[in-house]
Amino acid sequence: MSKKIVFTSLVVLCAVLFVLLKNWYDLRNPWTRDGHVRAAVIQVTPNVSGQVVEMGVRDNEFVEQGVLLFQIDPRPFDAQLAQARAEYDRTGDNYLAQEQNVASVAAQLEVARAAVVQAESAIREIDAVIEKNAAELQRQQRLLPQRATSQKQVESAMAQHAVSLERRKGTEAALVQARARYNSAAAQLDEARATLGELGDANPNIRAARAALQEAQLNVEFARVTAPVAGYVTNLNLRVGSHAVANQPSLALIDADSFWIEGFFRETTVARIRPGDRALVTLMSYPDRPIEGQVESIGWGIAQQDGATGRDLLPQVRPTFEWIRLAQRIPVKIALGELPEGVLLRVGTSCSVKVLGGTAIPDEEARGYK
Repeated sequence: MSKKIVFTSLVVLCAVLFVLLKNWYDLRNPWTRDGHVRAAVIQVTPNVSGQVVEMGVRDNEFVEQGVLLFQIDPRPFDAQLAQARAEYDRTGDNYLAQEQNVASVAAQLEVARAAVVQAESAIREIDAVIEKNAAELQRQQRLLPQRATSQKQVESAMAQHAVSLERRKGTEAALVQARARYNSAAAQLDEARATLGELGDANPNIRAARAALQEAQLNVEFARVTAPVAGYVTNLNLRVGSHAVANQPSLALIDADSFWIEGFFRETTVARIRPGDRALVTLMSYPDRPIEGQVESIGWGIAQQDGATGRDLLPQVRPTFEWIRLAQRIPVKIALGELPEGVLLRVGTSCSVKVLGGTAIPDEEARGYK
């Protein structure tokens, strides 16, 4: 056998061994070049509409939490606040006036009740007098045939009895009037209480005025839009004079404390990845400074490209080659450790990710699957 054949065989054997070892290593330590830097991007949205009168930041600037991003013209909201305060004060004054009216009508009702009691007492007294006069009249009438009394005394008894009956009619009329005044006062009290409503803080008018005042105060605060988190202002297009619209995003803020790596691994290697596995991340912008990380979670699904409804409501299915099957890629979230000095993360930049298989701590692995 010639030396050339032996050398060629050794080269081929080494190449095969290298490919096998590389394949084994890649299977044991999954690797992908399809990685990207991610972070929470907060769409800063004002709660009120108005003209921007002040900008507190510039594009691509880092801001601390609570720093002014932009100021909406506060004058309309200051005017609304003053109006709400005036309405709240007016509502309070009306409530006090209605409360005093209830107290006044209640006092009138007590006076009317006392008048009814007095009239009823007068009726009882006059009834006793009538009964006494009637008995005296009957006694005088029995004595007259016996000549034990005179006709004059009988007539006097009859006159007294008639006077007491007339007095009762007047007293009955007074009682009717007293009861009428009482019923009228009771109706007025019910009406006054209905107008007043619930007492104190439970009063609906007071609560409505207070709610309007609180809303006006909030709108004044909402006119000053501040950073909800510490982060980076990105792609700033808002300017002084722009019109900010409530509930519509005005600028983007990247949360500085939320960066992570999203790596897309072939489905043939995902089975060897576990939450808690160590990972090495190499940014394209810093190829010589790898970053240590740890697998935080593994995606449970990806969108299907086939089966969507198409023309005539039929499913869309793309033609494929029977002898070629491309492995799907599953997203894996990598939590980053401490960054090397001078390394800056930017959302959307590319990186390579290598997962060191079998390095997960059992507790971390179990926690990752909960």
